[in-house]
Amino acid sequence: MAYSGRYTVKNPSKYDGDPTKVVFRSLWERQTFKWMDDNPNVIKWQSEETVIPYRCKTDNRIHRYFMDIKMVTKDKTFLIEIKPKCQTKAPKEPSRKTKRYITEVMAYVKNTSKWETAESYCADRGWEFAIWTEDDLSRMGIKILGAKKPKRLKKLKKK
Repeated sequence: MAYSGRYTVKNPSKYDGDPTKVVFRSLWERQTFKWMDDNPNVIKWQSEETVIPYRCKTDNRIHRYFMDIKMVTKDKTFLIEIKPKCQTKAPKEPSRKTKRYITEVMAYVKNTSKWETAESYCADRGWEFAIWTEDDLSRMGIKILGAKKPKRLKKLKKK
């Protein structure tokens, strides 16, 4: 289930944009917004305010890439995409090419088109592009909500 909603910015002076229109599209995004809002090393941040035109390899047309996050620290500016780790790798080719596999391949190709353009966009400005996965968020101390518990833990709690 996808979670989305409005995020209430605690420090409006840190938000670079309209702080009343901040939308999260996953619980991971919401937790990251909270982390940036509370983090004294983050000077400014914004969500889906930076738009980058890119040419998608699936249809060779120009589209718009709304970056998940732009974060400014005293040292650097980052453009950040938040994605599950499984979506950052090419899908494994099954013995039979199912509709699901084809959909996953198309999504991966579309994402890599976005990411290559974002890398170039950042390089031109002296910024850094990063894709944050659940591993990165955990390492940074950002609590991962909605993560599935291992089956073994579920069984232990039922007893």
